[in-house]
Amino acid sequence: MSKISKEALNAINKKAGKNISESSVKKLASTVKPSTLQSEAELRRLIKQVSAMAKVPVTESTISEIIGAVKKSGMNPNNMEALMKLMLKK
Repeated sequence: MSKISKEALNAINKKAGKNISESSVKKLASTVKPSTLQSEAELRRLIKQVSAMAKVPVTESTISEIIGAVKKSGMNPNNMEALMKLMLKK
């Protein structure tokens, strides 16, 4: 994965209220494949991993909203920055 933009990393840290390292985000992002965004179970797993990494609890209703937004957006599964921005809106 290429370098994560400072803007995206700052947004993650601001939203989480914690200091999450670029290497942690890259490590998690490296596990995401295009098929991850096509599978509801994989999306749920990813959202829960992000939640655990940020130490921010996410309700089942919020997880369902994020999954719906990802599926509705038709975003490019290779664009992790767009996925992070989408998740930060929730």
